[in-house]
Amino acid sequence: MTWNVKMIRKLKSMNNSILIEGLPGLGNVGKIAVDFMIDDLKAEKVYELSSRKFPHCVFVNEKNLVELPAIAVYHKKVKNKNLFLVAGDTQPLDEVSCYDFCYNLLDLCQKNKCNEIITIGGLGVNKVENPKVYCTGNNTKILDKYKKETTKMNNMIGPIVGVSGLLVGLANEKKIDAVNLMAETTATEMGVSGAKEVLHILDKKLNLGLNFKRLNKEFKEIESAFVKKMEKIYDEDGDEAGEIDPEDIVPDEPDKGDTSYIG
Repeated sequence: MTWNVKMIRKLKSMNNSILIEGLPGLGNVGKIAVDFMIDDLKAEKVYELSSRKFPHCVFVNEKNLVELPAIAVYHKKVKNKNLFLVAGDTQPLDEVSCYDFCYNLLDLCQKNKCNEIITIGGLGVNKVENPKVYCTGNNTKILDKYKKETTKMNNMIGPIVGVSGLLVGLANEKKIDAVNLMAETTATEMGVSGAKEVLHILDKKLNLGLNFKRLNKEFKEIESAFVKKMEKIYDEDGDEAGEIDPEDIVPDEPDKGDTSYIG
């Protein structure tokens, strides 16, 4: 099989569950948002997903030790809701493994009686000041839930690539309401401000009780660290070897305004 799902902790019978996905993508908007929720809510790891379809690489952690790429699902009960938070270092690399991964997540959703799926990603624009959050979904009912806090995505972008898009589409087969929230970001910056806007929306709609004072402090630290890292990578002319050309990340989409999407 392409994917191996390992149960870390057995859960009691679930109901009123919501799955929120935030894997790496453009600006890492989803990853930043979900990683913060896991930490702030003190969610516990309940599943690990592994695959030989992961990138052939390792990550070096804070202890200078290598770690294989990993995706995990965390659980936290918030009042009368069971939250399942999907986080990790990477996304599936190809179309087949992405489909297989999404079907595995949907199986977990059914097993834990999820009635809503939320995926988070970044929408590429040329410049970000006050990032908007765009929304699309698999039915009008779920769109109505988020329409006051978001902007319609139709006619704005091309296809939504990766887990953030595919999971929403496939959720139809399991009759699960699913919505995709996309915050504006650019190809060359950390999507901290966009992640913050998404968290404000989720905190309001799901009554999560997130600590935004702590969030503001942590996000400032993330942005500061990112700027310092970029200063080391790029020389004054921006011609360092290994420089990423924004045009390689956010493809030009004529006749669709100045926005496009990666994940």
